[in-house]
Amino acid sequence: MAPRSPRVRAGFLGLALAACLSLTTSATAAPAGAAGTPKAEVPTVEERRLDGAVPREILAASGFDTVAPDFARALGAARSFAQARRVVVREGAALWRRAVDRAQGRGPAGGELSRDDDRPLYWARLAMTREVRSWRPGFALDAARRQALTGDLERASRGQTDIRYPRGAKGPKRVLVTGFDPFTLDRDVRISNPSGASALALDGTVIQTAQGPARVETAVFPVRWRDFAEGTVERTLRPWLRQVDLFTTVSQGRVGRFDVERTNGAWRGGFPDNENVSRTETVPVADPASQPQWTTTTLPYRTIVASDTGRFPVYDNTGVTEIPAGATDPVVRPDGPTAGSSARAGGGGNYLSNEIAYRATLLRDRLGLGDTLPGGHVHTPVLEFGAGNTDPATGTVTDPEFVRNRLDIVAQVRAIVAVAVSAATE
Repeated sequence: MAPRSPRVRAGFLGLALAACLSLTTSATAAPAGAAGTPKAEVPTVEERRLDGAVPREILAASGFDTVAPDFARALGAARSFAQARRVVVREGAALWRRAVDRAQGRGPAGGELSRDDDRPLYWARLAMTREVRSWRPGFALDAARRQALTGDLERASRGQTDIRYPRGAKGPKRVLVTGFDPFTLDRDVRISNPSGASALALDGTVIQTAQGPARVETAVFPVRWRDFAEGTVERTLRPWLRQVDLFTTVSQGRVGRFDVERTNGAWRGGFPDNENVSRTETVPVADPASQPQWTTTTLPYRTIVASDTGRFPVYDNTGVTEIPAGATDPVVRPDGPTAGSSARAGGGGNYLSNEIAYRATLLRDRLGLGDTLPGGHVHTPVLEFGAGNTDPATGTVTDPEFVRNRLDIVAQVRAIVAVAVSAATE
């Protein structure tokens, strides 16, 4: 049975949340008036969305509403920064494993929300980071150390520190896949991201391909400009690109279609991120003097497009937006960039999906792997609610068509990866 409308459940969920918040406060706060008590930080824009009825329903309908209170108690028992760091790493990794296990059918579902749903992970993580931000321990904790704890929690709960491949050169092919958090939440807070759902469904799995088995490891990234500028993509991928046989970054793109993005551009177009922050500038990377305006996919896009991978059509997307050499105005080019042009949008646009593709393929090239490592970006279809559930003000958090669409997209991502591995390693 689909969860009831958030408006129906808001009353008792609000009471439950108030009880949890009361419990959390008593578990984590330092004694009133304690000398040197650290000052709590203000919740972020993302964290403030937790107070709405929809996030509370998603957490309750998946059993993830217990995550933050349990974490708060564990954190409240820490008596030093070192102990606190061990807690956030342990509990962050446990959240990732719990979300992966739920998506892959292990353990209890925890509620009536379908197992393939990526949203419990997103909202539970935010509830945990808000606990770190509001925590007032009995020992000194400055802003830099609090930020370090939040960073450790983010990386562990996103699977970024959980990437593991079997040892030995004769094992399965090694594949690295990344996804994203939900975004445009002020437009519709119910939104799910099929790329994040794909990451949960594929993590640690073995896919059978025409060239033999392939082990898939995954991670999820935030929809925040600042994290990308601080190097989250490079920090996560750099240790693994020399070891994998193929990688693909994945994000949500257009309605009704998959796209294999041929070209990625070095430009941020300014669309607001999940913190409602805009950035319009050249993608900031290390060594900007050697930064190219464009990078290209090395995925076997012709084979992917020609293969039957699922119900959605798959396109080789070659279009870009550029400022031609010597010109000042942007021009749409359906067949890719011209020599000497400046990027204004890759095939995947100029938001963070384009940026992760640009950063990952630039890192590939800077590591000297451009001629040997297949890698690039795949855009999934937009995940749509059922025809009678499109109004976020009155709709439910899920419906049968919504679940079917997500399951089909996830299955097609898996099939695309299998085709890519077969074509790239034959």
